[in-house]
Amino acid sequence: MSENFLNFQKSKDYIEESSLHLAGGVNSSFRTGMKPNALGFVSGEGPYLFDMDGNKLIDYYLGMGPMILGYNPSSIKEAVKKGIEEGFFFGAQSKYELMAAKIINKLVPSSELVRFCTSGSEAVQASLRLARAATKKNMVIKFEGHYHGWFDNVLWSNKPTLQHAGRRDNPNLVAWTDGQDTHSGDSIVVLPWNDIEILDKRLSKGDIAAVIMEPAMCNSGGISPRNDYLKKAKISCKSNGSLLIFDETITGFRFAPGGAQEYYNITPDITILAKAIANGFPVAAITGSRELMSLLTTGKVVHGGTYNSQYLSMIATVKTLENYSKNDFHNNLNEKTIYLKEGLEKVFFDQNIPSVLSSFPGFIFCGFGMKTQPQEYRDLLNLNTEMYISFCLEMIKRGVRSLERGAWFISIEHSKEVLQKTIEIARESAIAIKNN
Repeated sequence: MSENFLNFQKSKDYIEESSLHLAGGVNSSFRTGMKPNALGFVSGEGPYLFDMDGNKLIDYYLGMGPMILGYNPSSIKEAVKKGIEEGFFFGAQSKYELMAAKIINKLVPSSELVRFCTSGSEAVQASLRLARAATKKNMVIKFEGHYHGWFDNVLWSNKPTLQHAGRRDNPNLVAWTDGQDTHSGDSIVVLPWNDIEILDKRLSKGDIAAVIMEPAMCNSGGISPRNDYLKKAKISCKSNGSLLIFDETITGFRFAPGGAQEYYNITPDITILAKAIANGFPVAAITGSRELMSLLTTGKVVHGGTYNSQYLSMIATVKTLENYSKNDFHNNLNEKTIYLKEGLEKVFFDQNIPSVLSSFPGFIFCGFGMKTQPQEYRDLLNLNTEMYISFCLEMIKRGVRSLERGAWFISIEHSKEVLQKTIEIARESAIAIKNN
């Protein structure tokens, strides 16, 4: 077992210097608190990142999910280089936004018209506005542990403690951050996910504009919907005059060419797409039926954004989306995912570490301290988070970077050799935490 651990001193020094000029030395709150410290990077290639200390890291952050084609793919790089010669911003229309929309219409079951945004958080806000306009209702149901962006009106009950969450059948709204508008939750109802009886009962009041959910719970865990939950949720929404919104920021294009809605064969009214839509370029979208999306064209529903459908980003979107029509893309991605999951399961079993692992194509969730699969957010509160963070620290010291919240994103560039190396390092890391 090697004791030649990687050194991250230059990244540490960089964060200390940048903290004098950038708040916290970073530009997102979700980039803080990593152990041993936040890292600075100089390049990426395939499944690897190269940091300021010259370390070569096998990466499973994948930019928090977008880099499904791996880092620096030549097809996107060459197309964007050519685009720069033509002009990188017009603030107007281009052929590539139309090309991208046509591909989305073809791939995503719910898609008849598309509207592009620059981030998933913005797309969520557009979808809620659209739903309220279409239904003439104001209330929105979201679920404990589901993340729909950092805006005040949806940043409720994302990570509540059991003490603050209150009753399961009627949870409290728990703000995530200081400074959050205390009235922004007035139009939000929080429920436990995966319980159709509770959802159906609340919808029956008839005042809900939309139900927004991750169709598979990936931000706070890796939880599958119960049998027929999505189908029954769609039926209940329709019978009570509410719209069903799938936030496919993570699941879109990763689970299947058409996302989780294709994977589970359930078509929502509105779909939010981001992350894997453009392999690292700032692109998101909302899509739905022609009738519903036409509210954006009549002037009844206002949606704007200076950088929406930015020229180079649309080129990257087209080049990314073209991959998903290949017959073997998602089969290949899923084979890699299962190989890694089974390897990690054996490591933890051999070391007698209680753990749960779940997987979808291109995504694994791993948690310590439980032996049965979680069914909803409150089950995740039983995880041994401290032990898992220690495991992640041992991993990165040996050259593998994985998210401390338990999510592993796999790209098409993670070869079997890379995955096997990861499993070997996981074994070393698991032994290390058992011996500490």
